[in-house]
Amino acid sequence: MIEIKNINKSYGALKVLDDVSVNINDGEVVTVVGPSGAGKTTLLQIVGTLDAPDSGSVLYDGKDVITMKESELARFRNQNIGFVFQFHQLLPEFTMLENVMMPALIGGAKQRDAEGRAKELLDYMGLGARMEHKPNELSGGERQRAAVARALVNRPSVVLADEPSGSLDTHNRAELHKLFFRLRDELEQTFVIVTHDESLSSDADRVLRMRDGRIVTGE
Repeated sequence: MIEIKNINKSYGALKVLDDVSVNINDGEVVTVVGPSGAGKTTLLQIVGTLDAPDSGSVLYDGKDVITMKESELARFRNQNIGFVFQFHQLLPEFTMLENVMMPALIGGAKQRDAEGRAKELLDYMGLGARMEHKPNELSGGERQRAAVARALVNRPSVVLADEPSGSLDTHNRAELHKLFFRLRDELEQTFVIVTHDESLSSDADRVLRMRDGRIVTGE
């Protein structure tokens, strides 16, 4: 379980997060919604250890990641947190398979093990026939499914997604949403998803609504 306790974050005079506290349970799909400027992405970045709060704590199974040194934090992030972004962030010079393998190789996995895990995930997502293609040879939906596979390759505790379906058409958006819930049901994967997509929010296990740096409903 992830425990977010009394998180505060300001940039100069602008208070972005105001004493935010919430728990994320294992195997939950949680969406974070609210107007632009509400603090959604900043909260996601802090939970993902990509940014640090001014005060407060973020605990993964009781361990406060805010107190970790940078080298320990980088290792923890690689092993425990998967990321999916709006524009997939696949490296164009590498194949889909190589992109998905990369976090495992960075984490010290053997080439054979990383490749086996990546192929397993790509097959699971219906991309087995496309794994040697580079990102510019894939559709938007295929690229985003590959990004999800990359996020899962190290079997993370949680996948954090920032507007993951924002760049997709209606069909591919629906398919991506189905994939999230299938991964929750079949692999017990935890997701925290920042989104403006009401159809995704309506299906989530819990919706956190933010306004002016605070969670106003869904705690």
